[in-house]
Amino acid sequence: MESSAAEQARQRIMEAAMEVFLRDGYVGAKTDEIAAVAGSSKQTIYKRFGSKDKLFEHIVLDRLEGIDKIFREAIGELAATDDVESTLRDVAHRFVYLLTRSAQLRVRRLVIAEAGRFPHLGRAYFDAGPERVHAMLASCFAQLTDRGLLQVDDPDLAANHFTWLVVSIPVNKVMFCGDDTEFSAAELDKYADAGVEVFLAAYRPQGRRARR
Repeated sequence: MESSAAEQARQRIMEAAMEVFLRDGYVGAKTDEIAAVAGSSKQTIYKRFGSKDKLFEHIVLDRLEGIDKIFREAIGELAATDDVESTLRDVAHRFVYLLTRSAQLRVRRLVIAEAGRFPHLGRAYFDAGPERVHAMLASCFAQLTDRGLLQVDDPDLAANHFTWLVVSIPVNKVMFCGDDTEFSAAELDKYADAGVEVFLAAYRPQGRRARR
């Protein structure tokens, strides 16, 4: 296991690399500049990460680990609930706030921009991010259907419906219009609540009435 000092140095390099990649793009980013921002050396970067390609891959996939824990916790609560509507709203609110963070969307934009150069990285990001979240949601929706709390015939499709109903409007706007695009808490709450309302209109079991 790395020492505390070594881990701190590694984190500084990763943070510096993310700053430079986001600012200059993959092609424009220079290892010398990353080393300067990190207060490290080019040789240290190559020793720790092997190459600029590997460093790029590492920092992108590293960003997924933190959000995976948040999604897993939220979806776990949903799978165990007896109050689907309230818990779905809570999950939707967490999703829309997390996925519209500027730092998160900048990484996503960077991966998309470099997908032609790094198709394996785009696939890895997709598998470890959206696909994993949808798989967890699909399993959750299947369990809730077995318990009679939802009526879902195609859990994978329902998982995609849920996430896009909740986050597509703000995420697409920020992705195209840039980091200066901002949403108020009231706007994000509205997207989350409206997405849940439409989702339940399609997937609430027959005979269960919507809350007022």
